[in-house]
Amino acid sequence: MVEQGLAVVDCGGVGYACHASQNTISAIKVGQQARLYTYLYVREDIFDLYGFADQEELSCFKMLIGISGVGPKAALAILSVAPPSRLALSIITGDEKLLTQAPGIGKKIAQRIVLELRDKMAKEQMENPAAQSAAPTLVQAGKGGGVNHTQEAVAALMVLGYSQAEAFHAMEGLTLDGMEAEDIIRQCLKKLAAQ
Repeated sequence: MVEQGLAVVDCGGVGYACHASQNTISAIKVGQQARLYTYLYVREDIFDLYGFADQEELSCFKMLIGISGVGPKAALAILSVAPPSRLALSIITGDEKLLTQAPGIGKKIAQRIVLELRDKMAKEQMENPAAQSAAPTLVQAGKGGGVNHTQEAVAALMVLGYSQAEAFHAMEGLTLDGMEAEDIIRQCLKKLAAQ
């Protein structure tokens, strides 16, 4: 059963109300089996359950609520207007306008999200310099959709919680010629989910 931002999931006769993004709710079919990745948000007297269609959305949710001023409802609002691949790309490109489309997200919070998640990604890149040598190999071999698209895709996958090495490994074997960064991200996410 699906109601205004809630997915009620029947587990052995017990119904669990999960707050969910519009993307997750649209993926659920009433009366059919569904799998949700859940997060239990606990604060003082609050025990709220949040459900997500995939691990990438759950990972984005966790990163968003880790930012000062972004609570779980704001994180869901952001994920409702921007699925994980689009959110990651907007953070890499500094597109805070996409984030402000979410109800309750103003320019200052959007700027903070972009800044903090970009900083986190930059820190991870500096901590793993060995994986940086894989980028030129992919581009020189003609496997990249262009240096910028490949680099944007790697950075976006890192925002989603994957390491740089995992991102480059996911690109191996894919035909990326002429693909936009968002398409590269989708293909890599499919490959990473299958592993």
